[in-house]
Amino acid sequence: MEMITVTAKTVEDAITQASLQLGVSSDRIQYDVVEKGSAGVLGGLFGSKPAVIRAKKIETVDDKAVDFLNSVFDAMGLAVDVEVKMNEEEKEMDVNLTGEEMGLLIGKRGQTLDSLQYLVSLVVNKESEDYLRVKLDTENYRERRKETLETLAKNIAYKVKRTRRPVSLEPMNPYERRIIHSALQNDKYVFTKSEGEEPFRHVVIALKKEERRERRPRYERRERPAGSENSRYRSSSQE
Repeated sequence: MEMITVTAKTVEDAITQASLQLGVSSDRIQYDVVEKGSAGVLGGLFGSKPAVIRAKKIETVDDKAVDFLNSVFDAMGLAVDVEVKMNEEEKEMDVNLTGEEMGLLIGKRGQTLDSLQYLVSLVVNKESEDYLRVKLDTENYRERRKETLETLAKNIAYKVKRTRRPVSLEPMNPYERRIIHSALQNDKYVFTKSEGEEPFRHVVIALKKEERRERRPRYERRERPAGSENSRYRSSSQE
């Protein structure tokens, strides 16, 4: 963050002007006093000196995220508005992107968006004592993707119940795997597990053990005791 130099009658006035120029409240600026200034004599007619300070805005995690993303979008030649909302209690940062050509930022199955989210998380957590969870979204993609994955999970679960065979899904990131697990966690007949190593880690949907037992055939042929046929004929001949 660049320093600005501000001159005013007093240090207090200089701080106020610095706050206005930087667009933040005075408690969000950091400053060094270059010259305290003096009132001079005869009401300031002679020998007065202005106060001089050098100030800069205290960079918050919001600023770090916005500055980083703006530098990325400038390099890509994209005009994107970045909106950041903080949830201090949950220690979450929601970043929403708006603009044209948002499909470029989403990428195939959200891979570009996931990569940007990962990089923003690294930036904001680099010097942070408490881990801050970052969620990057545009055009409500995350919610739409969540609905798609939940529908997929239910459809595959139905297939597993019908065929009684496990099904492996395509590789997914941890966030998407959690959606699959959550969608089927209360299912009575199937269970889910993650297998493989990143970036090929995927979810497997399989039938629960008690449901995999082979059912006994409805009609089972009974074997007749040896000699039963002959005994029947013998009894008939005796009549």
